[in-house]
Amino acid sequence: MNGETLYSIGALARRTGLTVKAIRFYADTGIVPPTDRTPAGYRRYGADAIARLELVRTLRELGIDLATIRKVMDREVSLTDVAATHAEALDVQIRVLRQRRAVLTAVVRRGSTPQEMNLMHELARLSEVERQCLIDDFLGAVFDGLHDHPAFAAVTRSLTPELPDDPEPEQIEAWVELVELFQDHDFRTTLHGMAQDLAADRAPDDATGLPRILADAVRVQVAPALEAGVEPDSPAAEPIVTALAAHYARILGCPASHDPRTLYRRLAARLEQMNDPRRDRYLSLLAVVNGWPAPGSLAPVLTWSTAALRTRIPQR
Repeated sequence: MNGETLYSIGALARRTGLTVKAIRFYADTGIVPPTDRTPAGYRRYGADAIARLELVRTLRELGIDLATIRKVMDREVSLTDVAATHAEALDVQIRVLRQRRAVLTAVVRRGSTPQEMNLMHELARLSEVERQCLIDDFLGAVFDGLHDHPAFAAVTRSLTPELPDDPEPEQIEAWVELVELFQDHDFRTTLHGMAQDLAADRAPDDATGLPRILADAVRVQVAPALEAGVEPDSPAAEPIVTALAAHYARILGCPASHDPRTLYRRLAARLEQMNDPRRDRYLSLLAVVNGWPAPGSLAPVLTWSTAALRTRIPQR
């Protein structure tokens, strides 16, 4: 045929690395038909068959089905469109496989029981909408009655976990533990009371929420004292307690002459309420899920502050 070199099916198999059986199958299905036949009926293939077979092999190795490959060969669909479609499908499969690997790795690290593994798997594969329902239910209970507070939107955003599409094992573990905290009724009640009380601690003319975060103020004032080894009942703690009380008075909108006994007692009660290990744990897990820097525990500064305040509450 116009001097074109034709190959037997055996020669074609040697040049392409495919088996004779595979080439015959592709010929019978019309994907790579023979270029010609000998008078005895043997198939002969031209150089273009080598290129077609190499393309078929590549597409098969990429997981593309034969029906789609035939459409590509017949130019019914473009190779670009097929590649894009299958790349998207592979992205989904990869995410699923990564998620499964993360769950299995977490199971090994936690030494999980079959029941815990099932729970972890189910929680990990929840859709984004299903995860958001769990989160909204929890935060809705915590901030019930506070949706009109100026700081509501910002605070809820700062407490919302966002599990990525391709979570690491530690993020899966943290998410599972967060869901366990979501379902802890006592923890919900404690946080709700804390949110109500902190919302109430707001100067009457403050339209934007708390002017300063109480916890941050306590950390800034007390952390250096802890590092220096200052005891809460020592004279060296006096100016720190005074500064904390003054800061809290500004939050409340109280005059400087406000009764220190009432102020110290109220501030101590707030800090004791905040000093819940589950709160610290929630913030730590939240940081893992969201990929944020690990927060430092507030427990030491809250414990120190409460002790320092309690020892200075004036007696009647």
